[in-house]
Amino acid sequence: MALPKIDLPLFQLEIPSTKQKVNYRPFTVKEEKILLIAQQSEDIEQVVLAIKKIVSNCVEDINIDTLALFDLEYLLLALRIKSVSNNVKFSVVDPDTKKKVELELDLENVAMEYKEDHSQKIDISEDAFIMMRYPSVNELLFLQDTLSTTESSLETMIMCIDTVVSGDEVYQTEDFSKEELLEFLDTLPSSAIKSIETFFATSPTLRHSIGYVNDNGDAKTFVIEGLQSFFL
Repeated sequence: MALPKIDLPLFQLEIPSTKQKVNYRPFTVKEEKILLIAQQSEDIEQVVLAIKKIVSNCVEDINIDTLALFDLEYLLLALRIKSVSNNVKFSVVDPDTKKKVELELDLENVAMEYKEDHSQKIDISEDAFIMMRYPSVNELLFLQDTLSTTESSLETMIMCIDTVVSGDEVYQTEDFSKEELLEFLDTLPSSAIKSIETFFATSPTLRHSIGYVNDNGDAKTFVIEGLQSFFL
């Protein structure tokens, strides 16, 4: 006689970048083993690979390769809360006293931070604009591994231009070559380039601040961002 199959509860959340609602389940011992390997690895590609595997296993109807980094971080945090606990106790070293400080965090308080001046729409002229998309984790890893900082910045701009709208015409950038897109960037006003840079600089971030008082009596703040909130 076969052992019983355990039914896990389903929860729902909204993906930050797309507002798509998806169902997810807590991770199992199988995923915990994958996570343990990720935590022990100092190779960022291995960590990302493990994280993508866990999210793919636990979240329904999702294309993991198109997720923005902050989407992946948000999903992972939700899985951590439902699978383990929302309460975390950890220690940090105060930069002034060099002594450990014991802190406690409710992961439910870690939220997406949205900047007021953030916009995916980049105005070019009165009747023309660009719609940007967020780079996927795979794209960020590729840029990090293969390109210099200057090249990476330019490549990121090119790959994240989703559409160009001019009057009634809508141009899908996937229909154009890299050379054509580079030439297009060269024709943009400097204000548009600055707006694209602002788009990346102000992208949503998973972030939370914890206040504490060190041994010198000074009020300090420890900031938790992105994947760090999951690996505490």
